[in-house]
Amino acid sequence: MSKIEIKKTELVWRGKYDDEGKLVPVEKPGPFPFQIVESINEPRVEKGDEVPKQTTLFDTWKGDEGNTFEDGWKNKLIWGDNKFVMSSLLEKFAGKIDLIYIDPPFATGADFTLDIEVGENGKEIRKERSIIEDKAYRDTWGQGIDSFLQMIYDRMCLMKDLLSENGSIYIHLDSGTASHIRVIMDEIFGPLNFQREIIWRIGWISGYKSKAKNWIRNHDSILYYVKNPDDFTFNKEYIPYSSDYVRRDGSKPTGEGYPIEDTWNCNAMDSMDSIQIMSFNTEKTGYATQKNENLLSRIIKASSNEGDLVADFFCGSGTTCAVAEKLGRRWIGVDLGRYAIHTTRKRLLEIENSKSLTEEGKRYGKKARPFEILNLGKYERQFWSVKAFGRKDEKQALYEYLAFILKLYGAEPIAGSSHIHGKKGNALVYIGAVDAPVTIQEVTDALKDTKDMGQKELHVLGWEWEMGLNDAIQEVAKQMGVRLKLRIIPMDAIDPQATGKGDVKFFELAYFKTNIETTGLKVKVKLEDFVIPHTDLIPPDVKESIKKWSDWIDYWAVDFEFQNDTFNNGWTSYRTKKERKLRLVADYEYPKAGTYKIFVKIIDIFGIDTSQVYEIKVK
Repeated sequence: MSKIEIKKTELVWRGKYDDEGKLVPVEKPGPFPFQIVESINEPRVEKGDEVPKQTTLFDTWKGDEGNTFEDGWKNKLIWGDNKFVMSSLLEKFAGKIDLIYIDPPFATGADFTLDIEVGENGKEIRKERSIIEDKAYRDTWGQGIDSFLQMIYDRMCLMKDLLSENGSIYIHLDSGTASHIRVIMDEIFGPLNFQREIIWRIGWISGYKSKAKNWIRNHDSILYYVKNPDDFTFNKEYIPYSSDYVRRDGSKPTGEGYPIEDTWNCNAMDSMDSIQIMSFNTEKTGYATQKNENLLSRIIKASSNEGDLVADFFCGSGTTCAVAEKLGRRWIGVDLGRYAIHTTRKRLLEIENSKSLTEEGKRYGKKARPFEILNLGKYERQFWSVKAFGRKDEKQALYEYLAFILKLYGAEPIAGSSHIHGKKGNALVYIGAVDAPVTIQEVTDALKDTKDMGQKELHVLGWEWEMGLNDAIQEVAKQMGVRLKLRIIPMDAIDPQATGKGDVKFFELAYFKTNIETTGLKVKVKLEDFVIPHTDLIPPDVKESIKKWSDWIDYWAVDFEFQNDTFNNGWTSYRTKKERKLRLVADYEYPKAGTYKIFVKIIDIFGIDTSQVYEIKVK
């Protein structure tokens, strides 16, 4: 075994250094382009008559907006592995984020299921995280503390690169990991950049806590570091003196009042502070670890100014994003979980009268400022496929990719057709490419080969799908006498731990029916049905909670003037804790006669999107 020469005090774990005693460099995948999934609360910009044909649902984010709201900045909610996301953000945002708050999932034995509500009655059920989230949250990125520490180390290095010179970072911890992370942060940021360990009281002492045979733990710790200890943003918050308050000598106090945190921004040699903040949330989101808005408000007010950029790379239910929005800050929120992104989107849509909007209320009304939902989509998959299969020649890499997906699906490879890759039971199987949506033409070709081979059933597996494919192709399959199933290859498939468990699920594409009526320049879009074909994969308690087809739907939105670009959310209806009923009819009036495209997006109770595009004429 090689010896590591220790030249400084640091935390060392297996994997931090290689066999020759050299520090393993932090992997920085990319940068990859971001895909724009949805644009919200942004007026549609008129384009010319000529628009490019597009087979996927996404535009590529160009990063050409300004750094202020006035210059066109749009807040960003990003779905994906934060290591990939941060590596890609470095190109545009290195040294530009003013405040980072993170609350990573530290509890290795915690239950990370979510409580979600179904239907109009709001019956609460448990939702398990996806396997890829389970890998991240339950196994802490691998086997034991070594892998966990490496994960944190890599991401903290990326965050330091993203942080501005006068920026601050807050890391929310529990008692099991605070000491480890403190040493890592001292190594990355430097011990003189440590400002405070903040003690956050998390609730009242009652019930089991009061009876535990141990000292009662009733707090979390938050480590507060800055990029530059000689120049960082910190805004004191004062409590005004009461009118009848006097000093001991009888004189009346003058000044702003007394600071809530007298010694918050002192050096590392001083004693610990305790911040007592109300710990109860007025609106539960289903996340057991959801943080209180009062806590985030104190942090954001203290360590940023209006217009500054705030980021949370484990955003969960979106508390940081929501508070930053209300306080007039720009923000970026990132999470690995699809449902976390959906929860945050709904939370932001509910915001009214945020500070950032009251100045321009006439333009945006009572809504949050424009924000967009991004992901890395095919680029993250491309990185995975190159690492997994790309060291061979192109033909061999394709063969191994197809064999890998077939094995996950429980199918066997077969030869003899360019449009059929395998067989599962009596069904033939076609697999879409890693970096492109499955097109109508691809499925048509596979259907023809299925019919020519004398088979009656075809399963098509794809990562993404051409817009409108489901409705268009089912009629073709019916005419050919072939039973067609379109199944989604989940992102779980790119993770070794997920695939090793052998229970990756390929859900069928859901579909829905609408009735669209036009009267003059007015259009009415009515939802009439929503079908999830894969009910055999849905837990029994969920199926029992569904009383009618609309109970599957948590959110739906319409872009009435879709222009083959980003989905622009122009109308929406969604369920909240207080309002469980969905509006099933969307109305709109066009400014002039013409041909328009209507893009309808539905998100089900599992957070999965289903979309369809319709073309109409109004006179």
